Amino acid sequence: MFSNKCLVTYTNMNIYIYICSSVSTVSHMSVKPGGSITIPCLYNQRYRNNVKYWCRGYYWSGCSTVVRTDHPKTSGKTSISDINQRGFTVTMISLSPSDSDYYWCVVERKNETDDGVRLQQSVTPGLYVDQQEVTGVVGQNVTVGCSYSEPGRYRNNVKYWCRGYYWLGCSTVLHTDHPNVSEKTSISDDVNQRGFTVTMTSLSPSDSDYYWCIVERKNEADDGVRLQLSVTPGKIQTLLCPLKQN
Repeated sequence: MFSNKCLVTYTNMNIYIYICSSVSTVSHMSVKPGGSITIPCLYNQRYRNNVKYWCRGYYWSGCSTVVRTDHPKTSGKTSISDINQRGFTVTMISLSPSDSDYYWCVVERKNETDDGVRLQQSVTPGLYVDQQEVTGVVGQNVTVGCSYSEPGRYRNNVKYWCRGYYWLGCSTVLHTDHPNVSEKTSISDDVNQRGFTVTMTSLSPSDSDYYWCIVERKNEADDGVRLQLSVTPGKIQTLLCPLKQN
């Protein structure tokens, strides 16, 4: 789930400082090599006008700033966008294993310590979706494949499907244990194919939203990846009928 913790750091005098963050994000994100990912960072409303930035490194002290909402907003294959709705997003494209690391969602604060929270990103054959943007047509069905290609890694774990822009507060639609069918949505876990699928039937415009493929993990943070579903009216054909002349 989302990470929002009290961090422990220390000064050169070995004085320990406890910092409670008002910034939240997912604890762990996985993506396959060559893929792209968008990480949502949620912040307190009082940070609406603050500069936000994305920093790489295990420790906050000494992490390397990659992008900022003032400048640069884009650096290499990474971009940042502040949607001014208590959250900003970081998008990374064409990912490779060398991009696997710890990263920080950070809010810059004047006259006081910046506020941030850490997450781990793994560019491995962990949990991923082939497409982060899926398009469906009104009245038709759509199937989303969520894959985990390491044999046996999530074989016996519960998987679930959650709806919402942010992982924090998203609404669980259904689980692979119960219920595995809910109204227009069903979920199926195929351990032999190392993945699970979610099928949504009789699509309507109201189904357009962000969704999460999530694997439940005991004694550690759940693993999840987000995608966007857009439901369109489809193509409208116009038939021209010639007028019969007398």
